Amino acid sequence: MTDTEKAVIELSANALKVLQRRYLKKGENGEQLETPEEMFRRVARAIAQAERLYNPAAPVEEWEATFYELMTSLEFLPNSPTLMNAGRELGQLSACFVLPVGDSMESIFEAIKNTALIHKSGGGTGFSFSRVRPHNDVVMSTKGVSSGPLSFMSVFDAATETIKQGGTRRGANMGIMRVDHPDILDFIKAKEDDDRLNNFNISVAVTDAFMRAVDADEDYPLVNPRSGDVVQTLNARKVFKTMVALAWKNGDPGLVFIDRINADNPTPHLGEIESTNPCGEQPLLPYESCNLGSINLSRVVPDGHVDYGALGRIVRTAVRFLDDVIDVNRYPLPEIERMTKGNRKIGLGVMGFADMLLRLGVPYDSEDACKIAGDVMSFIHDEARAASEELARERGVFPNFEGSIFDGPAGARVRNATVTTIAPTGTISIIAGCSSGIEPLFAISYVRANVLDDDRMVEGHPYFEQVARQRGFHSDDLMKQIAEVGSVRHLDGVPPDVQQVFATAHDITPEWHVKLQAAFQKSTDNAVSKTVNFPNDATSDDVENVYLLAFRSGCKGVTIYRDGSREEQVLNVGRSKNKRERDPAAGGIATTRPSRPQLLSGETQRMDTGCGKLFVIMNDDEYGPREVFANMGKAGGCASSNTEALGRLISLALKKGASAGEIVEQLKGIRCHVPYGLGPNATLSCADAIGKALERRYVAGAAAAAAGEAEPQLSFAQVAQGACPECGGDMRHEGGCAVCNDPGCAFSKCS
Repeated sequence: MTDTEKAVIELSANALKVLQRRYLKKGENGEQLETPEEMFRRVARAIAQAERLYNPAAPVEEWEATFYELMTSLEFLPNSPTLMNAGRELGQLSACFVLPVGDSMESIFEAIKNTALIHKSGGGTGFSFSRVRPHNDVVMSTKGVSSGPLSFMSVFDAATETIKQGGTRRGANMGIMRVDHPDILDFIKAKEDDDRLNNFNISVAVTDAFMRAVDADEDYPLVNPRSGDVVQTLNARKVFKTMVALAWKNGDPGLVFIDRINADNPTPHLGEIESTNPCGEQPLLPYESCNLGSINLSRVVPDGHVDYGALGRIVRTAVRFLDDVIDVNRYPLPEIERMTKGNRKIGLGVMGFADMLLRLGVPYDSEDACKIAGDVMSFIHDEARAASEELARERGVFPNFEGSIFDGPAGARVRNATVTTIAPTGTISIIAGCSSGIEPLFAISYVRANVLDDDRMVEGHPYFEQVARQRGFHSDDLMKQIAEVGSVRHLDGVPPDVQQVFATAHDITPEWHVKLQAAFQKSTDNAVSKTVNFPNDATSDDVENVYLLAFRSGCKGVTIYRDGSREEQVLNVGRSKNKRERDPAAGGIATTRPSRPQLLSGETQRMDTGCGKLFVIMNDDEYGPREVFANMGKAGGCASSNTEALGRLISLALKKGASAGEIVEQLKGIRCHVPYGLGPNATLSCADAIGKALERRYVAGAAAAAAGEAEPQLSFAQVAQGACPECGGDMRHEGGCAVCNDPGCAFSKCS
């Protein structure tokens, strides 16, 4: 690596932290084996090898250098699996997949097996459950009755919970059901309770005919997918309002406008599109995978205008990069390799759009912003299509070209069946140092919390701070005030024009969220990942209006989130009060932990007590300490039964939101008549011994984390009331994902 290479990359401290935790190669003991520069070099070298497949004399080293510069300039980044796995043994570079689920036990469990293989490789999965016969329908082979698609969804969910994706990416699923399936009402209500299908986003595939029936307040038919028979009719408007009510309650289900998606299906001769990836932006045929990357728009506004020359260069290079990814990718299933290489879909999208608007001085919630969105995305799409045509001249059209929408006198000869998609970009936008996807800013100034000692540090958006200093209104007190209220709109001390430009997600009405999504959708082959944010006091009528607006505006789907509507609260700005001090009776959140997963990890400590050897087993889930078992070895009698009872009570307290520190405080120091040992290591009783075991693992462990020696632990109460399970920071909803708002953490959960 040369000094020139080292000087090219400009990573923030937060980007470095994210790369070190999730992307860079590590040894068996967790030691870091590569630098960020070496990671980008690894990826560039691996992707450039595809050039030799089409020209043995191709200048591979030159393409490697070009790809390296494209990424290290932070102008473009591919999806996370490509950064993580390119040039490594796993070699699986796709972010998401769609698998078919047929109407047979064999098909369903084949899909579950394939899901496990995909999640193991770091991908997410989408499914349509519309082909599975409804519950209580006849099963001819056994003369019994079907349990229905929802029962099988629970099996998919359990399989996802069990599999950890290499310690880098969590499993995520999209579950879709057509609105005319007989079990649709049960599906709509499937996530009404927060302890079900926690590894799924769910969306209803609504048809144009259904939406017309909603408008006319008419009934519509439910069709048994096994027989094709109409089995019932329902009032469309009542079903629609049920969807709205459940989405208002906790964000699910979203809507997918399935007829609009299939109207843009580039290969209808291969079948209908029935599902999308977990965040909804990539409709795919069964066994297709998505191959995504995003352009950092904040890098193409150097002096207050869009540099279309630079943007065109980035687009053309990125299209070639993504097409090369298809060839060097190692696919988890041969069916996926055949379908993906047959259609060669790529999804070039954007991130940093909110930052672009800031530098252009344009408010997010304005017609000017919609025009910029339309102009920029139209340019990107046209350039990407032109680059795909150039690749087709060089390498040939995609293998399934014949019979596609491009196959005809007026069709373009293209290398890729699709070229554009707009993804959430949760963690790659942190690496690139820009705003996420096409989302507005989450906050201008926010509080970074230290979960170990309740320290709170105010951090501001760097461009806002730059403007504030240049115009002379910056102060530490102002930044704290902004962090308290979460916005600069209507804030004394901030000039009115700055208030308008620096809009945050909750300054913007839901209608503007939809308008921006629609503006991007007009020039996007696939779909657009976007969350429509609502304040907590929004009504179900507000949600209904947005759903209707999204349909009428040409969107391919819509996802909403009302602040505070989920048990795992995911949006908390403007709240300096410690999250665990909130009163549930005053609108806080219940802190009962979700149902126990099948697989937990932990440790066992042996404690010597006056009653004998006590074994304290402590298990954790993703939120921290989950359960405690205390066994007295071979001892029996009251000591054994009392320690078992104590373990059960501790586990119940953890489930209800108590922290390990609170439990330690209650147990340590309790004495009985047979203490053991002397000095600070003495155990005064079995209760004291359990308290000290918990202290070693969770409290002393947290202190070690403060010194960089271990990871901090959180109580579920902190998580349920807004804390990130990894860093304790606030979280938000974006594009179907719960994302930590601390840019140095990057925890995300797309379900």
